[in-house]
Amino acid sequence: MKRTNTFAVRSLSDTGEQLLRDLLDASAALWNEVNYQRLMRYNDEDGFEDEDVWNADTGSLEGKYKGVLGASTAQQVIRKNSEAWRGFFDTKKAYHDESNTSVTEHPEPPGFRGNKDDGRVLKGVIRNDAYTVEWGERSRLEILVGSELKDRYDHTGRLRLEIAGDPNWPDYEKQGRLDLWYDETDSIFRASQPVTVTDARETPLADEKAALDIGANNLVACTTTTGDQYLYEGRDLFNRFRETTREIARLQSKLQDGQYSSERIRRLYRKRTRRRDHAQEALCRDLIERLYEDGVDTVYIGGLTDVLDTHWSVETNAKTHNFWAFKQFTERLTCTAEEYGISVEVRSEAWTSQECPQCGSTDRTKRHQDTLTCPCGFEGHADLTASETFLKRHTEQAVRSMARPVRFQWDDHNWSGTPHPHESPKEQRTNPSTVHRDGNVASGES
Repeated sequence: MKRTNTFAVRSLSDTGEQLLRDLLDASAALWNEVNYQRLMRYNDEDGFEDEDVWNADTGSLEGKYKGVLGASTAQQVIRKNSEAWRGFFDTKKAYHDESNTSVTEHPEPPGFRGNKDDGRVLKGVIRNDAYTVEWGERSRLEILVGSELKDRYDHTGRLRLEIAGDPNWPDYEKQGRLDLWYDETDSIFRASQPVTVTDARETPLADEKAALDIGANNLVACTTTTGDQYLYEGRDLFNRFRETTREIARLQSKLQDGQYSSERIRRLYRKRTRRRDHAQEALCRDLIERLYEDGVDTVYIGGLTDVLDTHWSVETNAKTHNFWAFKQFTERLTCTAEEYGISVEVRSEAWTSQECPQCGSTDRTKRHQDTLTCPCGFEGHADLTASETFLKRHTEQAVRSMARPVRFQWDDHNWSGTPHPHESPKEQRTNPSTVHRDGNVASGES
């Protein structure tokens, strides 16, 4: 299995920290030069095709920077830029494919990592055989540096850094390319180490099923065949995301001609992304652990196309693509589920948000905020209802009577604790007024 160790690192000397800064600054400069050459070829108006970006003279750039970075690290920076351009072309192809609705906004070529005058983004990459990690009471990271840095700082050529914290995956078979960057929000250096670990997954406790309705206001509505329902609310998170986005736009409007960013803007971008990713990671972990305890072995999740078809609006588009990062979430959920032996299957959830669970109508139902109503007399929580309908559509197992749904809110650190008859301040039962009018408890919301 592929996993990732993410940790903070620090140098125990001022010389070591400056050497690390110079290393990452050179990595960013090399990225910028390679990217510039490729961007000029991409934007050339003399009939060049997309493939001409690969004609950039990366060999001479590698030679220019290998004295500082080392040949292996210089090669990795160039390779990572190549991967970014391939990803851009793949996304561009999907955007122009009328049958593919996964990409709705015109993609942009890979960007630059700041500039020398305004400050570069200190970010680099180290080849898997150019660094070593030792885990223990005093964990440490050692990376190779180029001969120029070695001479400049009268250094041994192996930069030793102290690791803060414990790894999630200390016992691994193979390590991948190390990403290393300076987090200006927290004023600390961080590293990300992809690893291959032995498949030591848990075994599901039973063969129950669960279905997730991914929404624009409520991040996840979940129903299981055991009758449990979970609702993770996202309004507060999105409002904070939108506030930060507006502040970024305000600062961008004040930039001088020819200036495209600033240190403050870059800091806000990073803060916005980290806040979302933290909540997303915690949600996946919290939900999967609950499903494992429920004996779930399979989770059904709707495709992005279905989300767009049923919830399309400008605001929903911003939530789904920019804030929620749907593809990233499904990948993170799948990765977390693997640890517990739970499989994640993408299935169609078309019209589940409009279907009445009592009469089956899809054209007479109406949704107002979180409530779904039908002339037949049904009234329930829209997203929880959708997840229950989605589950019944794709499982042959009987779905037990719904327990009282639990609503979870984010407090910047974690989601609410295990459901309990005595509610915690952040763990609220859904509004009793939205229960099914036929006497069953409400189910559903996105």
